[in-house]
Amino acid sequence: MNSMTGYGKGTAARDGRELTVELKSVNHRFLDVSMRLPRILSCIEDPLRAAIAKRLARGHVDVFVNYRNTRSDAKTVRVDAVLLKAYVYAADEANETLHLPNDLTLSNVLRLPDVTEIVPADEDTDTLIALAKEATNQALDAMLVMRKAEGERLKAALASGVNQMDAYREQILSRAPFVAEDYRRKLNERIESVLSDAEIDRARLATEVALFADRCCIDEELVRLKSHITQFRAYLEASEPVGRNMDFIVQEMNRECNTIGSKANDAELTKAVLGCKAEIEKLREQIQNVE
Repeated sequence: MNSMTGYGKGTAARDGRELTVELKSVNHRFLDVSMRLPRILSCIEDPLRAAIAKRLARGHVDVFVNYRNTRSDAKTVRVDAVLLKAYVYAADEANETLHLPNDLTLSNVLRLPDVTEIVPADEDTDTLIALAKEATNQALDAMLVMRKAEGERLKAALASGVNQMDAYREQILSRAPFVAEDYRRKLNERIESVLSDAEIDRARLATEVALFADRCCIDEELVRLKSHITQFRAYLEASEPVGRNMDFIVQEMNRECNTIGSKANDAELTKAVLGCKAEIEKLREQIQNVE
């Protein structure tokens, strides 16, 4: 079992190029990858997404990429000759009017606005993609270690929660057969207190008790709840992502508990049902972070 919370960082370097990828993930219903890349790195976006999707099933993943190119040919300086000539021409015209010393030198004119431009050289796309894949896989390795460790903690908490819920189910199961008998006894006592010495219609009393027992019968719900618990425990041992399946099973558990609660005409049953529902809510909250 893996959590959806994790962090990983990887760096790949080759021939004066260095690319670092950082991944940060939190819970999400599906796999949602968010990245913003400079134009020069746009070629790595699809390969990077594919590498992440290959190894993660769920979670919102923020991707941060840092790239450095220290090669001698990484950048070039471009001079706008047309603009430079325009500056010189304008200076000559001003000099004819103002008669000021002309101190224009090459160093001076290259500092004028927009005359020079630093242009990054065209990158080797294949090399960038290779570096991105290498760095991303390193980051994923580190992230999955963290997600697995957190997943083990989640697994232990979920196992404890479902065991407690099963204990409440056992309480309900052991108490349920006595509910109809208690109803028969209390109904008989009330009738006797009202009718005193009058003859009680035992057949009618038995019919009323039978109708009550039928209305409050929870055998089917308990069988289904036990089945859901068994399935939930199987998911705890699964090797593939099970978060969505667990979420569905917990919904079904809650449905059965609600039905049992609506039929529970007994204080002890109601108390056990409330305990069961409290554990289900804890499970539901923890499952939100299971991949």
